[in-house]
Amino acid sequence: MHKNLPSLDLLKGFEAAARNLSFTKAAAELFVTQSAISRQVQALERQLGLALFRRHHRELRLTEEGQTLYKTAGEVLRLLRDVASRLGARPAGMLTVTTTVSFAALWLVPRLNDFRRLHPGIDMRLAATNEIQNLEREGIDLAIRYCTPKAAGAGAVRLFGELVFPVCSRSVLAGRKLKSPQDLSGQVLLHYDDPERRYPWLSWDVWFELTQTRGVRPAGMLRFSHYDQLMQAAIEGQGIALGRSRFVNKWVKQSKLILPFGKRYMCSPADSRAFFIVLPPRSAARPEVAEFSRWLQEQARAEDAEALSADPARETRSELSGKLTA
Repeated sequence: MHKNLPSLDLLKGFEAAARNLSFTKAAAELFVTQSAISRQVQALERQLGLALFRRHHRELRLTEEGQTLYKTAGEVLRLLRDVASRLGARPAGMLTVTTTVSFAALWLVPRLNDFRRLHPGIDMRLAATNEIQNLEREGIDLAIRYCTPKAAGAGAVRLFGELVFPVCSRSVLAGRKLKSPQDLSGQVLLHYDDPERRYPWLSWDVWFELTQTRGVRPAGMLRFSHYDQLMQAAIEGQGIALGRSRFVNKWVKQSKLILPFGKRYMCSPADSRAFFIVLPPRSAARPEVAEFSRWLQEQARAEDAEALSADPARETRSELSGKLTA
């Protein structure tokens, strides 16, 4: 009896495409590819046995049937979100935070005990995902995003930027000293798997381009879908990785990782990307959100001060922005 009821995923893809009149914009909103939205719409059209869109050159229009389904689908999805929001209402005082998997695992989680010690009455839920969540719709109080200043928005607070440079375990070099990137020939290189090129500055190809290096012939490569796994492989001596300064500094300090080129060949994204605190309007006034935002900024300042005291000659983060040191 329910065999003709379209799946929720198909309706979500169709509703986003109909509202935006663009498969590309719908894909960006739902964090899928444009081809995925196109396949969802085609599957829904096959299931219903009718056309929902008229496809013209650089233009997408709803058919009469598409208009009817759009109005109903939009209302149904809104009702479902409202019900889910009420059913999943947070306990009073619950703080919901989202950030990337790597930032959560390598920077935030190791520091959370300090926040809990200072604010034992604040319960917290951490939603780690590499997708950019809709903060209002998902009921999230605060996001820590790695993005451009424009993408972060006018009210965002900058935490810090980062540098990218080769790191490895001391055992990988076996006493050999690397003088230039060309010396990476014969070494195993650890790669971050990024098929959609969302983080191009973590690619060896980009790093080689920035350092003007040609013809490196590695002994092999290992690819990882998660950055924290890549770092663990580097620590265990499985190859040389591109380290992100804010994530690897602690391991360098502990001598678990070394910089085979010293402080040379450090690169940063050319588009001023940095980690930002982003707040939706509804949560900005909540005291627990303000406390967590303040704590994050204090942690960032303390890390900066520690780095400067350990190396007085180190350049400030603003001087390093968008720069290659070689």
